[in-house]
Amino acid sequence: MSVITRDEAQLRAQFLDVHRYTVELDLTTGDETFDSRTVIRFTARSAGDTFVELKPASLRTVTLDGQPLDPETLDGNRLPLRGLTAGEHELRVDAAMRYSRTGEGMHRFTDPTDGETYVYTQMFLDDVQRVFAAFDQPDLKAVFELTVTAPDGWSVLANGITEHLGQGRWRAAATPLISTYLVAVAAGPWHSLHTEHRGLPFGIHCRRSLAAHLDTDAEEIFDVTRACFDRYHEKFEEPYPFDSYDQAFVPEFNAGAMENPGLVTFRDDFVFRSAVTDTERQTRAMVIAHEMAHMWFGDLVTLKWWDDIWLNESFAEYMGYQTTLEATRFTQPWVEFGVTRKAWGYDADQRPSTHPVAPEAVDDTAAALLNFDGISYAKGASALRQLVTWLGEKNFLAGINIHFERHRFANATLADFIDSLAAATDRDVHAWAEAWLRTTGVDTLSPRVAAADGTLALTVDHAGSRPHRITVGLYDHDLTDEGRLTPREHISLDVPQSAPQPIGKRPALILTNDGDLTYAKIRFDDESFEAVRTGLSGLPEPLTRAVVWNALRDAVRDGELPPAAYLETARTQLPRETDLAVAEGVLAFAAHEVTDRYLRPEDRPAALATLGSLCRDLLRRTEDGDNPGLRLIAVRHFIDVAAHPDTIAAWLADDTVPGGPELDPELRWRILGRLAVLGATDEAAIAAELDRDPSANGQEGAATCRAALPAPEAKRAAWDAMFASDDLSNYLFTATARGFWQPEQADLVRAYVPRYYQDVVTLAARRGPAIAAAAGRWAFPYHAVDAENLALGEACLREAEPVAALRRKLVDELDDLARALRVRDA
Repeated sequence: MSVITRDEAQLRAQFLDVHRYTVELDLTTGDETFDSRTVIRFTARSAGDTFVELKPASLRTVTLDGQPLDPETLDGNRLPLRGLTAGEHELRVDAAMRYSRTGEGMHRFTDPTDGETYVYTQMFLDDVQRVFAAFDQPDLKAVFELTVTAPDGWSVLANGITEHLGQGRWRAAATPLISTYLVAVAAGPWHSLHTEHRGLPFGIHCRRSLAAHLDTDAEEIFDVTRACFDRYHEKFEEPYPFDSYDQAFVPEFNAGAMENPGLVTFRDDFVFRSAVTDTERQTRAMVIAHEMAHMWFGDLVTLKWWDDIWLNESFAEYMGYQTTLEATRFTQPWVEFGVTRKAWGYDADQRPSTHPVAPEAVDDTAAALLNFDGISYAKGASALRQLVTWLGEKNFLAGINIHFERHRFANATLADFIDSLAAATDRDVHAWAEAWLRTTGVDTLSPRVAAADGTLALTVDHAGSRPHRITVGLYDHDLTDEGRLTPREHISLDVPQSAPQPIGKRPALILTNDGDLTYAKIRFDDESFEAVRTGLSGLPEPLTRAVVWNALRDAVRDGELPPAAYLETARTQLPRETDLAVAEGVLAFAAHEVTDRYLRPEDRPAALATLGSLCRDLLRRTEDGDNPGLRLIAVRHFIDVAAHPDTIAAWLADDTVPGGPELDPELRWRILGRLAVLGATDEAAIAAELDRDPSANGQEGAATCRAALPAPEAKRAAWDAMFASDDLSNYLFTATARGFWQPEQADLVRAYVPRYYQDVVTLAARRGPAIAAAAGRWAFPYHAVDAENLALGEACLREAEPVAALRRKLVDELDDLARALRVRDA
């Protein structure tokens, strides 16, 4: 299929004004296809040729201004429209379109719990063509009118309020001007809950088998939604621009959520069916806030082309975390951001595939899709947090409101946004944008103390090119408690500094970027590192501890701190940790990166024992029930690092952990998965567990367990399911891939490493970007940290011409592999 280039999109935008789409979808025509009839009304500004995009199963008829066009002229996904005269035109397209099982276009899912079927659209980035014909680029906004025919018993959701006309026909209210990628439909026998806020209808929806779980959390979800809605109306002068606000939790969703105006779709993992930590609830609240921010950043004012995706994602990311903090009961969203999201950004920014937050040229939609990564989200949000620190929130919000007023229901560029900010401040925002948004890489900040004028003075050495406004924390040992570090002073500094900063006597710890207000790696001098090694858990603020743990993580990845030293620090400091996001982040990095990749295989058993002992300490500490979230984290990670089956097998047999918690479906599948890796279960036990939990999550758990069994026939079956067949949905593919490669089974799967590079290229080309990305990420042989795997991957990139989505994933995975080899050598 042909992608549209930036140049083509610019020419088409100069040539056309698109006014209105009238779309009729019929979802009653079978399990494989649905009918799609589209009328597009548009104006050509001059005489000439253009094209419209669609990807049909069959194209029945096309008429332009009442005259038939030959469907055979469809070339890939482009239908040429030749000989247009200047003036108004009407295009009619009648086609059958394919349902998707990969989360792209119109995804169709049948719930194994009750046999009910659901469909929903994911039009992003250029998948509207899988649902109806469109001039598919973000700056050709139009009004959309949708009518949907659905089976009896279904309800239909869309961007606007929907009305049931009878006989299965539903009509959605016409939208304001929106981009093609934001059109949304979700249809099925939804379980729906409704309320009203500020005169607008609000709804939340899920499949019926999750109804009880949604009902349990409905009040929390509505409370967060209302609170964020009200907070955005305090921040933004432009009122919410659509007629309703529905949130649908949909199955097998590829992203966390999608900001369709008036109908936000979320992965339905956010309808919790098993125990979760309060940090996971905070994450759900943040995603709600993030997607709601998009109603203004992205939906009301939309990027002109995909090089400015940061205008959508970076802003929604920043606003999501900040508004969660300001409007909800959750008090530490920036800690979770620092531990997980920011690390994602740092990692992405140090790979060969890095790019500026605002790249100067994204040539086509295939390239654009690759930039939805840790840079566009986490680095961009970090840059905005630094901008607010530098500019002041009052001026920042004033600039945003100018931007909304100037570009409402239209499109904007980076230059437009910077001009809006500049109108609200005397600061040189253009220079700031050039330094922060047009560059790549991570700056590094390091403290240096020297005598000056009879006292000590601090200089923050700066490796990099960006200006930073930071807070430096000075900490002393608590004289009454050797394990505590007490803040002495917090100093605001601009880096590069104009002069050294007097600090008096030497503190035990100098922490640059205390409060995590900028985007930079930090390093410690020798005295500070010793204080961290012995007193990290005694730092009073969780965000401060998150900054320190991130610094240690970066030092391991850069080969400056031995992985064993990180594990030892975790072993001594984490048992006293109270913040859930910090505990989860440290344990995840210690297990999946340090133990599975950075340590040599012969050192792995001792590392697993260390982590198991650490988790036992956390379990003993939480026996009194005062921190159930921390206990749940400890239980999960104890299962994951178990080197022997006896303890976790006993938990599974008893259906409980001694002292709690009782095992819910997530924990039972987690234990069974680890037992499969250790060769301590079999197909009969997996089948029995699936009988106990036949849900979609159960199907995924069974797929992971079966792929993890250490038997040649199990590996063959899993491999064939992934690479020789197209039957697996996006979620079942990922579940199977997660089980296949295991460090404990390196010898068993050795022959599959070269096969991966042979089979993945054809799979990716055959099944499309979503499966290509999943295969490049989850099916990659991550456990094989050796030069042979690296050489095979590099040869694949040189010789096999993988599609763009797969190439990007392979580049990233191979760079991480090379880094792991360097860490081992160091």
